[in-house]
Order: sequence, then C-alpha cells, then structure tokens
Amino acid sequence: MRRIAMFRSLSNRNYRLYALGQLLSNPGTWMQRIAQDWLVLQLSGGSGIALGMTTALQFLPMLFLGLWGGALVDRMDKRRLLICTQSAMGVLAVALGVLATAGAAQVWHVYLFALGLGMITVLDNPGRQTFVPEMVGRDDLSNAIALNSASFQLGRVTGPAIAGLLIAVIGSGPVFLINGASFGFTILALAMVRTAELNPTDRVPRGKGQIREGLRYIGGRRDLVLLLALAASTQFFGANSQNQIALVVNNVFERGADAFGAAAAFLAVGALAGALMAARRERPRLRLVLIGSMAFGALQVVAGFMPGYVPFVVVLVPMGMAFMTYVTTLNATFQLSVDPQMRGRVMSMFLLVFMGVAPIGAPVVGLLADTFGPRTSFVIGGSVTLVVVSVLSALLFRTKGVRVRDLLPGGRPAGRERAAEPEHEHVRVEHRADGSADVGLTRGGDGPRPPEDAVSRP
Repeated sequence: MRRIAMFRSLSNRNYRLYALGQLLSNPGTWMQRIAQDWLVLQLSGGSGIALGMTTALQFLPMLFLGLWGGALVDRMDKRRLLICTQSAMGVLAVALGVLATAGAAQVWHVYLFALGLGMITVLDNPGRQTFVPEMVGRDDLSNAIALNSASFQLGRVTGPAIAGLLIAVIGSGPVFLINGASFGFTILALAMVRTAELNPTDRVPRGKGQIREGLRYIGGRRDLVLLLALAASTQFFGANSQNQIALVVNNVFERGADAFGAAAAFLAVGALAGALMAARRERPRLRLVLIGSMAFGALQVVAGFMPGYVPFVVVLVPMGMAFMTYVTTLNATFQLSVDPQMRGRVMSMFLLVFMGVAPIGAPVVGLLADTFGPRTSFVIGGSVTLVVVSVLSALLFRTKGVRVRDLLPGGRPAGRERAAEPEHEHVRVEHRADGSADVGLTRGGDGPRPPEDAVSRP
C-alpha cells in the first residue's frame, strides 16, 4: 500500500506524461551543468571566481526580475508558456555546444549563455511550479512535488556520471548538444497534454500593483516570511555546493572530470533518497524543514574536514538527503498554503529567495575557496548555516508556539498558539479512511483555527 501511495499522483494521465518527459530530459540538464562548470574551469585555469561568476550570472535575472516573472505567469497559459521556455533553453544549449565543439568557446561565451538561461528561467521556473497543481489538483500536489524532485535527482545521479565520461572522451561541446536535444522530450509531453482535463487557475487580469499585492500577501504571513529568511540563509552556501565540490575535486584532490561527475552523483543519490522519502509522507511538516536545513549545515562542516576523495564523496550522500528533505518539504508548504490566484507571485518570491541568493553567494564561495582553500569554504558555509538556522528556528518557535522537543521524531505540538494573527489563509488537511485527503482553506483572525496537522504547523 505504501508503494502505491508513493506514486499516487501518476494515476493522472497528464501528470504521467509530464513526469515522463521530465524523467527523460532531466539527465541532460545535469549533464549540461557538469559540462558548463568543467568548461569554465578549463577555460579559466581553475579559477573559483570565474566559476562563481558563471553561477551568479545564471541566477542574477531571478534576483531582479523574479517578482515580475511571477506576476506575468499568473496571467498566462502555463502549458504554452512552458513549451516556449523549454524550446528557448534547447536553442541556447545547441548554440554553446556548437561553439565548444568547434573549439571557439571562451569564458565570456559561457557567461552570456548562463545569463540567457537565467533570463528564461524567470518565467520557466514559476511556470513549472504553478503548472503541476493544474494537472493533479490539491489532493496529490504534495506527492507530485516530491516525485518531481525525485525525477530531478534521478537525473542528477545519472547525468553527472554520464557527463564525466563523455567529457573525458569527447569533450564538453557534445554534452551541450545532447542536452539541447533532450528538451524535445518535455516539449513533446507538453504537446500531448489534454487541456480539457486540466484544472487551470483563473488567470489574473492585467492590472497595476499586482507585484505589490503579492508582497502584501506574503508580508501578512509571519510564517512564510520566516521560512523565506530560512531559505535565503541556507541557500547562500547550499545553492553553490556544486561549485564547492568542483573546486575540492579539481584543486584539492586533483582529480579529473569523471571524479567530479561521480562526486556530484553521490550527492544526488542522497537527494534522490530524500525526495522518495518525502513522497511517502502525507503532508509536509515544519520540523522536517528545520531538521533538514540544520543537518545539511552540519554535514557541510563534516565534508570540509574529510581528508581524502573517498570519504569526501561518502559524506555527500547524507548531505544530499538532508538538503532534499528540507527543499521538498519547504516547497510543498508554500504550494499548499497560498491562494491559487496568488501562487505564481508567491512561488516567484520563493524561487527568488531560493535561487536569487546564489548570485550573491557564488562569488563569496569562490573568494573563500581561493583565499582559504575549497575545504575551508565548506566548513565556513556549514557553520554560518547552522548559526543562522538556529536563530530563525527560535523565532519560528516563538511565532508558532513550538517547543524544541516538538522537532524530535515523534514530537507533536502541545497546543495551539494563542497570539492573534493577521487575516490570512491556512491549509486544512483532513484524512479520510480510504487514505485520501481532503484539503481546504480556513481563514485566520476570527474564523476557525486550522487543525493541528495543517501545513503551517509542524
């Protein structure tokens, strides 16, 4: 029964097609990420700053245009939007692949490619986040989010390993070409979706002040504000862990592209396990967000102290598991606890924070690695994450009336918070005897209080 429950959202034909397209396309995405990082290292002579700049340029558009992208997504047909963005990403990959294969690629070419990719993701990321609820509905949304993460991480397991071998044999250029072709799977899946079976959210009409409206909505939710701060602090170094791994493998252990691909795959194995564990859960819990982020920071410190390549990559497995537990639970909490017509703007804010701190953190990680060594950058990053998450956890305890022991396995909140809250919506989750769930919204303020297992509580 648990095995069936883990994949319950795949009973929906549209989502099954979409998930299959993603499953076939995701390895190409991770192959390209490895090829991009390795190409920069080779063209720049192993510069951590150049690697950090590439990551910064890729995520910079989300930082400045993310809110605008979310407001635009709320007004658009999600399926058509994704067909356009996925096609554009494929064209960019082919263009850089041709340059690299011809031996004409330079660092500034990769910079332009990363910036272009970042511009497209301003629309593609919130578009993908908000299209899933239109396919599966609220009841299976948490499961679909977890399976999306599992599919992405499965690509992260296979893609880097394949990329490492291909780069060693034929170079980085053909890897970009392969990824360009892999976007065709997602585009085909989107084209085969039956639009009559979708449950599209009513489009928000064009108007002034929609970004401000989204900001006011989030500002009225103390729990979401604190969780956004938690995501920002964890992602400052966590979003750049791939860069740190590349620098440790290349500069400390002096291994090649195949060793880098294997290390990235070990991290992904843990992340895949974390995503599948999340798919088994019926609802997200705050304590998993906090435990996952704390464990991730602690394991970063441990990885920094590993003396050799083998123990280093072994630590990456639980590190990936902790990170994905935190990410998947946090994503589901946001998706399930907002007004559907606000989802594009709220998720763009989530993605802005989650991905937008990467441009800020990437040069810092590169500078720390070049100044103190790549392993020290791991230790510093993990230590900062632990301190900041501890402070934010204490604030969340205060806001939600949670005790420290409630974070331990089996812990449950003892009572409901008594302080008055601003008017906002909570997600209500009621479980039926047949194992399905009834998800609804209850308003704060003078209305009925959410039950103990609402996603806005641990």
